[in-house]
Amino acid sequence: MSKNKKRVVVLFTYGGGLRGLIPAHIMARIESVTGMAMSDMVDIFCGPSTASILNSALNMPHPRRPDRPRFAARQMVRFYEREASYLFPTDSTRAFRGLIHDFNNRMMKIGQLDRLLKHGHYDNARLGRALRALFGKHKLEDSLSSLIIPAYNIEGNALQTIQEMQETPDDPVHTQNNIIDNGGYAMWFKNMRIQNARNLHPVPDIEFYNAVMGSTAAPTLFPCHRFVHKQADSNNSFPVSLIDGSIFDNPCISYMGAIRQHLPKDAEVVMICLGTGYTNKSVSHRDWNKYGALGVVDPSNDFPLINIFFHAPESALLGAFKDELGDNTYVFNKSLNDKGNANLPNSAPDDSSPENIKRLRQFAYDIMSENERDFNKVCHILAENGEDRLKARKRGSMFHLFGE
Repeated sequence: MSKNKKRVVVLFTYGGGLRGLIPAHIMARIESVTGMAMSDMVDIFCGPSTASILNSALNMPHPRRPDRPRFAARQMVRFYEREASYLFPTDSTRAFRGLIHDFNNRMMKIGQLDRLLKHGHYDNARLGRALRALFGKHKLEDSLSSLIIPAYNIEGNALQTIQEMQETPDDPVHTQNNIIDNGGYAMWFKNMRIQNARNLHPVPDIEFYNAVMGSTAAPTLFPCHRFVHKQADSNNSFPVSLIDGSIFDNPCISYMGAIRQHLPKDAEVVMICLGTGYTNKSVSHRDWNKYGALGVVDPSNDFPLINIFFHAPESALLGAFKDELGDNTYVFNKSLNDKGNANLPNSAPDDSSPENIKRLRQFAYDIMSENERDFNKVCHILAENGEDRLKARKRGSMFHLFGE
């Protein structure tokens, strides 16, 4: 690192439901090797869905020592292992219920049947109880390090309202940066705590619980999470209906869309990406043409169109992302698509079987073993950054003590 630049370590963690055990194991190993907490070593935490659970928990202050994290990464490993079967109980009829629900929506439209089928979702009240027990009433502003939680608001009309030419007062146009948006839009819930950060806005007045419930509301697994969001810089409040941040978020999007504008001009970014297993698959032109309108979103075909939607933005931005960060990017991930390896974990985000839990652990350790040199280098970078941050905090405490 150049002596004239300030290192900023960013940790991006991917989504993936119970596959969040993979980065949880990696972070637990990092904490064991360095002897430091992740919140001591990382400047900015980001990532959607299951990553928002991990990142928020690791940045939540301890009730008796508010400068220290309440949870270590190894405790989050136990959280996933303990809650897995509770959040995703074995349900052989769920896919069938979802199919009947979809058929009912398209053909019969029987309201009572619609309610009985529960839309094919898992019980989001269980997720709510688990997250409320984890986070209590803590808010985003309590985060120990910088934290970014992405979610997608499916209901628009919460943007700035302006009146255009030939527009009546009864028909307002909702815009942001002159982009009309009557539909949904991406939201970033941020608490930026890096030194000399630029372009800062007030930290949103939101509990970890609501932000994380929204970011983890994966379509097909859970319903959207709806609540009234209050803006921190005003008395304005508006309802939001949030779904999984994985809809749009990835390391490139996080960096380009949520982080870069806040970085000090002298920042040198080191970005560490912890994966939950690559799931994107190649589709032959023959298969694609054979799928038809419904086949491209059919789970029996592994949701080919949905997988493309998830991965296309990252592939589009990857070149610019690599050009900007150069060799300061470290990715820990591997494919889940090797059909010849019977020991791979399930690519599904909701397989809570004991066998799959064990395979997720082994998968995490295989990633670290196959990237041993980079893993050791990252541990060194993190430990060094943690020491620098500790020294900076001590200097700040001395200045405060002597009134400087």
